[in-house]
Amino acid sequence: MKIRDTLSLIWLAAIWGASFLFMRVAVPEFGAVPLITVRVVLAGLFLLPLVFWRKKQLELVNNIFPICVVGIISSAIPFTLIAYSTLYVTAGFASVLNAATPIFSALVAFTWLKQRLSKMAFVGLSVGMGGVILLVKDKIGFENAEQGETAIAILAGLVSTFAYGFGANYSKKKLMGIDPVTITAGSQLVAAIVLLPLAIYWWPNEMPSTNSWINAILLAILCTAIAQIIFFKLIQNIGATNTTTVTFLIPIFGLLWGYLFLAEAVPIDTIIAGGVILLGTALANGLIKIRKNSSKP
Repeated sequence: MKIRDTLSLIWLAAIWGASFLFMRVAVPEFGAVPLITVRVVLAGLFLLPLVFWRKKQLELVNNIFPICVVGIISSAIPFTLIAYSTLYVTAGFASVLNAATPIFSALVAFTWLKQRLSKMAFVGLSVGMGGVILLVKDKIGFENAEQGETAIAILAGLVSTFAYGFGANYSKKKLMGIDPVTITAGSQLVAAIVLLPLAIYWWPNEMPSTNSWINAILLAILCTAIAQIIFFKLIQNIGATNTTTVTFLIPIFGLLWGYLFLAEAVPIDTIIAGGVILLGTALANGLIKIRKNSSKP
């Protein structure tokens, strides 16, 4: 992987790590569906003028069906499920849930696209998931009603990771070579159309506070419009499976932003697990290579 792509991967992880912070703050006042509708509407409207400025409107029309699929699978469904999960779990923990995405992405690529994984990539993904297990092993339980709600939130987060994994591979197969701005703008507007009737039905009785609106706007522009462009560009450069390993890095930033801005605790075992996640990401992307010693006969 090129250094530029590696830096883009880290930058994307930092942005998406912040998205859990913004959702954690805004979703209690908005509700999951209304917040995500605001997110995709603002992101789509922000990017649509760029589509016309770059003269890509015909490209958008010609690829409208796969863009619709991506909008539903990669935005409308997973965004809403993750927002719901932040009602019951911390921003840092919600970011951890996303770390299962590369596993689902690799599974979809293997079963649908017949894409084989190298031994080193498999080791890297396994190490990364081992780090995720270290992060969550003391946080999951089913002993009472409160833990049951948390379990449902975790399930919602995991379903969203499958949607992300499928969407990334679908985009790689059906939208290769299409301008990332076109994909992002179209997919966000499709997600907005799908979610808008539900958002109207579930719109909160009291108008959300200014602070919640600020977080919603940052979620839309920074964590959706800009981040999705980076995401689809990386898919085209390094492939879907490598790109979705960004979710191994997201928990580190999610936990960091949660600690800095929401005073969420970050114990030492979390830091250790974060190091394991970084190692797994590096192995999966070929940043660290293990060479076998060879001896001459």
